[in-house]
Amino acid sequence: MARYIGPKTKIARRFGEPIFGPDKDFERRNYPPGQHGLARKRKKSSEYGMQLREKQKVKYTYGVLERQFRNTYEKASKMKGVKGENLIILLESRLDNIVYRMGLAPTRPAARQLVSHAHITLNGEVCNIPSAQVRPGDIIAVRERSKSLEVIQDALASSATRKYSWIEFDQSKLSGKYMNYPVREEIPENINEQLIVELYSK
Repeated sequence: MARYIGPKTKIARRFGEPIFGPDKDFERRNYPPGQHGLARKRKKSSEYGMQLREKQKVKYTYGVLERQFRNTYEKASKMKGVKGENLIILLESRLDNIVYRMGLAPTRPAARQLVSHAHITLNGEVCNIPSAQVRPGDIIAVRERSKSLEVIQDALASSATRKYSWIEFDQSKLSGKYMNYPVREEIPENINEQLIVELYSK
């Protein structure tokens, strides 16, 4: 499946926040992209424009394309509870995102690559599907022969302060347990999921 491989800082500047993770270039130029940057006069977004922008931001953040995003939304719509919150929880429960949250990769694209290159196991079995849904009680671990990978060791060294209540991680074993679905308030991403619900409800 195709993925966005263009300049990530440009996309982050469009949304005004580092949606792909820490970005030194974004910190230096945290204003809209383009020749005139902040000096450029921008028209006020319409209601539809704001809703579409929010959906695009979520798609870029989690690395999901349109059809997969739509399918995830439809699945969230059939679940009990609030549609928007269900959508974010389902995206958070993707295997590549859990690997990222565990600190095994510096970014979600890097976590997706670890999964697709068969470096990660799910409940003891190698899983190379980044979009695989992880359920409470599942065990996610680094494959034995992959534990010495430099990218994983570097990521762990720089993510010592990254802890999440819904993930129990044992760094000595490079293994973690998905304890429970996170509560929306616990998820740090700056997303207004209600705008996405309104967009799809039209």
